[in-house]
Formats: sequence, structure tokens, C-alpha cells
Amino acid sequence: MPVISYDLPERFVAGAVGRPGDRAFYLQARSGRRVTSVGLEKFQVTLLAERLEELLDEVLRRSGGEAPVPAVTPSELVDDDPLDQPVEEEFKVGTMALAWDPDDEQVVIEAQEVTEAEEETEVGEDDPAIAVLRVRISAAQARAFAERALKVVAAGRPPCPLCGLPLDTEGHVCPRQNGYLG
Repeated sequence: MPVISYDLPERFVAGAVGRPGDRAFYLQARSGRRVTSVGLEKFQVTLLAERLEELLDEVLRRSGGEAPVPAVTPSELVDDDPLDQPVEEEFKVGTMALAWDPDDEQVVIEAQEVTEAEEETEVGEDDPAIAVLRVRISAAQARAFAERALKVVAAGRPPCPLCGLPLDTEGHVCPRQNGYLG
């Protein structure tokens, strides 16, 4: 499979489809009529958003505030719209990579297709059998992406106040209550 590239797409978001507790998570990039959706796990969405925030904060800190990195999401980039339909998964994400391109002042995100021999493959290797989604976005787009991604993850089931595990509508077996329903 090829490298699917987006250079400053019109839209790059994380989203979820389904009911809390049974959601499928996606990264979705769009430029014009071209839309690419890749599936990933909830924890991957969280990690990507957190690492993006850390990367942007570090770029801003190292530049002494001179880098074109907004401290917060610009209001015009807030995107609360649902994923573009239909959501057709190109592949399931395994390894992800994140970088700052100082020449273009852009964030580069790579999401590589999960493989059976994932531990033997590194992101960026030119293996034509492995699909890669490569997206280059501005720092402002990255802030907006991270903010939305964290909202999407938080919109799931509420956590148990005792143990932090997700609560189902009928409760859950809480380890802090010695296995009784919480």
C-alpha cells in the first residue's frame, strides 16, 4: 500500500463512531473531495493528543515564544462537527510518529498500518506492503486537533469515582469495593 499524504489538509480530526463503551475511533483527513479515515484505539487518540500538546509547548518554549505556535486553539479552528460520512477505514493504525518540521514550521504526523511483525518495522521504512498516512499541519491545526481529540475521548462512559474504570449503565464490578457492583 502507498503512503497517503496530506499537506495542510482542510480538515484533520479524531472522531468516534458508536455508543459509549462500544465506539470505534478514527483519524480522518480531508482535502477537497478526498477523505481518508484510519482506525485506531482510544488510548492511541489520547496519546497522540497529549504528545501533540507537549511537542507544541516545547517548540514554543525553545523558541522563546517566537515560533508560530498558538498557546491555545484559535476559535476559528474549533471543529465539533461529526466525521465525514461514510467512514471507510483504509487501515488500522499500529505505530505512530510525530515531528516538528522547523523549515516549514509544521507538525508532521505519521500513522502506520498495524502489521503482524510490527516490532521489526519502523515508521518511515519504505515497505510498499505497509500503508502510511502522513499528514502535515500547522501548529494552530495541531492545537485544534489535540483539543478535539481529548474531548472525543472524554465523551465516553464516565469513570467510577472509586477506581477510575469506566461505568456501564448497570454499574461495574469495582476492584475498590472488593468485586461488588459500583
